[in-house]
Amino acid sequence: MTELRSPLQAHIVQLLVQPGEAVQQGQLLLVLEAMKMEHEVCAPSAAKVRELFCAAGDTVQAGEVLALLDLAQAQSPTAPWVSSKAAQSTPISLPAATNTSITAQHDKPDAGAQARPDLARVQARHALTLDASRPQAMAKRHALGLRSARENIADLIDTGSFSEYGALAVAAQSKRRSAEDLMRNTPADGMVCGTANVNGQRCVVMAYDATVLAGTQGMRNHQKTDRMLGIALEHKLPVILFAEGGGGRPGDVDMPIVAGLHVATFASFARLNGQVPVIGITTGRCFAGNAALLGCCDLIIATEASNIGMGGPAMVEGGGLGVYPPEAIGPSAVQHANGVIDILVADEAQAVAAAQHYLGFFCQASASLAYQAPDAQALRDVVPENRLRVYDSRAAIEGIADASSVLMLRSGFGVGIHTALLRIEGRALGCIANNPQHLGGAIDADAADKAARFMQLCNAHSLPLLSLVDTPGFMVGPEVETRAQVRHVSRMFVAAAHLRVPFMSVVLRKGYGLGAMAMTAGGFHAPLCTIAWPSGEFGAMGLEGAVRLGFKKELEAQPEGAQREALFAQLLAQHVDNGSAMNMAASLEIDAVIDPAQTRAWLSRALASGQTRPLRGGMVDTW
Repeated sequence: MTELRSPLQAHIVQLLVQPGEAVQQGQLLLVLEAMKMEHEVCAPSAAKVRELFCAAGDTVQAGEVLALLDLAQAQSPTAPWVSSKAAQSTPISLPAATNTSITAQHDKPDAGAQARPDLARVQARHALTLDASRPQAMAKRHALGLRSARENIADLIDTGSFSEYGALAVAAQSKRRSAEDLMRNTPADGMVCGTANVNGQRCVVMAYDATVLAGTQGMRNHQKTDRMLGIALEHKLPVILFAEGGGGRPGDVDMPIVAGLHVATFASFARLNGQVPVIGITTGRCFAGNAALLGCCDLIIATEASNIGMGGPAMVEGGGLGVYPPEAIGPSAVQHANGVIDILVADEAQAVAAAQHYLGFFCQASASLAYQAPDAQALRDVVPENRLRVYDSRAAIEGIADASSVLMLRSGFGVGIHTALLRIEGRALGCIANNPQHLGGAIDADAADKAARFMQLCNAHSLPLLSLVDTPGFMVGPEVETRAQVRHVSRMFVAAAHLRVPFMSVVLRKGYGLGAMAMTAGGFHAPLCTIAWPSGEFGAMGLEGAVRLGFKKELEAQPEGAQREALFAQLLAQHVDNGSAMNMAASLEIDAVIDPAQTRAWLSRALASGQTRPLRGGMVDTW
């Protein structure tokens, strides 16, 4: 037996089964209506309806039990929508604590030959930096299901391409520890860094080593970080940072400093913003200084086991704010939902795969990559014929993009708008798409913030933008305005006005009001092209509302009931016809109405026409 629960607060408009009725997997059981949009509830498996707790016309709450089902067989939960890239991820496979990770790259003597003393000393010293020199630390790390800093780098980069900087550094603690102790237990001062190829593209790679003094930021690893950041900025190299650790380190007594707040690391790291792609990856505990660097990244990839916070337990307790375990501070579920985490993955192997996928969108050579086109005709069935029926606009994204190219970003936050990177015929671009499954596609503050920041990201790195439009407009109401809706949604207009990259819009269904204008870079004639599918419908506001407001007197003149509803239906049909995509194209308010199957070809031709303009003046964010 299983409980069938309501996925959202809604009104039951159709109940299609009765107690005792046998149903098949996927069979429609009932239809819910919320925000003028209908949501289907289907049978998760073949089953028999034991008992119903609702009736047509009822209003139900999210999570409320609607029915009890006796399942015919065990059924696993339906997986959430994931991109094809994520679906191919494989479980982590940890190597034994042997010398299989990245190594110091120096020549080895011929077999049987004796190395000269200076070379032998260098070889012996480099050996102490490797994971194999610390089997106990590696065993402890692997027991947690985690990989070492060097193992993560080895998985990320092209084999043999790593040039390590500062490998021989140790913690600045010689006044309290022996040289042998420091070499054996603080290799690289807890920061493994250098340059390497990632899928053929040269990058700066940096990884805090959580097995060395808990991944804290020592004075020498600050110096190493600053060195790498300078190289990245000067030579325009993307940066990948593995951030795990507890922030500043108070035990570095060798340095003649008081507070250490003069270090340049944070300003140098922030200076990369908009200059090169900056990717942050974290697992485990990432607090204080490590979290500050992570927060400066364009993209944050985190594992489910991560905790991210501007202060760890010690700092929280020291501030008199209570005693908490590390797991209570910034858990991944919280940080994914609030937008801190862009991509949430199961483990470090998936995190590395996601970083490689993301970085590929910023490689100029990617346009020449071989690609596989999706089934174009599938796009004809994305939007239901019933204009009130919700659908998943991610199907449109996948149907337009090259197969296996889509990478969804910030999927836990601002769910009213999807943001994704994808390719069309090998060319990388960014995509924003309204989500009709949330508020009927209305744009709220979080969705607007998400879209505006994504536009800035694509603009900084010269990625064209595609907007898939299906919105009744900006979300309205007294409660919404308490959250600074005016400032938040206006970010979309300001960000779009500063775009220098080609912007293309496809109206899938609803294109109403200011929200639709925001989704089209400020207006239907602002993009390089604004096209619509046959399902497109347009208006200065939602058509139902326009009829009720604009024809209030006529409607009230009719007796309440069937006659009034008939007049409303008649007037609404007239508005729907008048606001059809065909009429919009005929009046030249949009550029074309196309067969959805022709969308990729249309966009590819438009991309060939578009140009990226030089950078203009800066923008003042509305929020």
